[in-house]
Amino acid sequence: MAWMDPLSVLFLFPLAIAFLWKMSSFWNSSSQNLPPGPKPLPLIGNLHQLDLKRPYRTMLKLSKQYGPVFTLQTGFQKMVVLAGYETVKEALVNQADAFAERPMIPIFEDYQKGNGVVFAHGENWKVMRRFALTTLRDYGMGRRTIEDRIVEECHCLIQKFESFKGKPVENTAIMNAAVANIIVSILLGKRYEYEDPSFVKLLHLFNESTRLAGSPSVMLYNMFPALGFLFGGRRTVLNNRTEVNNFIQDTFIEHLKELDVNDQRSFIDAFLTRQQEEQNKNKINGFFHNGNLKAVVNDLFAAGTETTATTLRWGLLLMMKYPEIQKRVQKEITKVIGSAEPRIEHRAKLPYTDAVVHEVQRFANILPTSLSHATTADVTLGGCFIPKGTHIVPLLYSVLYDETQWEKPLKFYPEHFLDSEGNFVKRDAFMPFSAGRRMCAGETLAKMELFLFFASLLQRFTFQPAPGTSKEDLDLTPAVGFTTPPMPYHICALPRA
Repeated sequence: MAWMDPLSVLFLFPLAIAFLWKMSSFWNSSSQNLPPGPKPLPLIGNLHQLDLKRPYRTMLKLSKQYGPVFTLQTGFQKMVVLAGYETVKEALVNQADAFAERPMIPIFEDYQKGNGVVFAHGENWKVMRRFALTTLRDYGMGRRTIEDRIVEECHCLIQKFESFKGKPVENTAIMNAAVANIIVSILLGKRYEYEDPSFVKLLHLFNESTRLAGSPSVMLYNMFPALGFLFGGRRTVLNNRTEVNNFIQDTFIEHLKELDVNDQRSFIDAFLTRQQEEQNKNKINGFFHNGNLKAVVNDLFAAGTETTATTLRWGLLLMMKYPEIQKRVQKEITKVIGSAEPRIEHRAKLPYTDAVVHEVQRFANILPTSLSHATTADVTLGGCFIPKGTHIVPLLYSVLYDETQWEKPLKFYPEHFLDSEGNFVKRDAFMPFSAGRRMCAGETLAKMELFLFFASLLQRFTFQPAPGTSKEDLDLTPAVGFTTPPMPYHICALPRA
């Protein structure tokens, strides 16, 4: 704390604790009628019971004791956790409107200030989500144009792996860059070279912020925001936001200079055109302001990069861990399409490959607590009353690992998505993109990317651990963060004959 001397901290800390204790006593004595759960302690709630690095594991254990709808308190914040496929589906799908809000989470309110799509509220969320979905479709999401861009980026990624000549490489940076270029092509109508300094810096900022957003430091800040000055993770996340927004500002200022409303080239062009339309109509309190532009671009870039790249990294790690599955994927690709470049039209003809991609998403479980929701009205769920404005945690971990829905939930088992004749089958409990009103807006794009990148890489390479590392040595323990990436690992991409 460069701006606060130690004596000030010593003086303020007891005052802050006294304030927190008073607030905690008030909160615990409040008359909110919430579902049952573990008894909270004054001030800290159930913090002493949580694994702060992987809280979703604690939540799953507590659901076994208190049922699929239970209350958990962290600091001042009371939340209702939903566990299991049936419960999560009932809330997010069958009662979608009642669970369609986001709670006020300090770090995300600081970061986006209510703007954007992912953490926005009310009418702003509705307008920005509608615009984002429409514009993404206009610029090729789910169409041939974006498929061509992904295929072109697959070629660039293959060339990058070829340049290592089978030597070990830690693949986080290049996987992030390849996936990020797809959303960049939609947002800006261009791509970056993987080594471009500004691109590398931008990816680093997003990766660091995503990791810190799920760290114990930021979790403690969300529980005790009055003590924000004590938590370095928050400062780093907000400093990163400033740098990202400066990049976005510089980028769309350049677009504004060249804007032709009759020849819109990208998502940002479309936003700036709507902005001009609002200004021409002298519209007061419009939604197409620069704060929303920065936030929406920030949301799309982060959501369109981190989750897909992390899933692909899990996929390659699992192929090294289970080489027999890797060989079966390669055999199917060779038999069905040979050396032709993989296309979306091939997915239906590659059921085993498709099943493996889906099982990677299920097993990797990269957003185990999903993004929190909030209730828009009083609601009853599983016989429990939940008041309007309640913070809701849909535990996707409990859905993707639900013992009643999956034959072998703890194992990597592609047969979860195959019938007895080897045909691909959809599973209702497959919810890696969440569900309902707040489900991932980029689901269609992500599915295309995952299949095309994965199939293209497995067609051209066999992936093996670094020399001296056996498949048994490969660690499948997820790292700590807002998402759950694999631990860093080195990989050898050996060209297939």
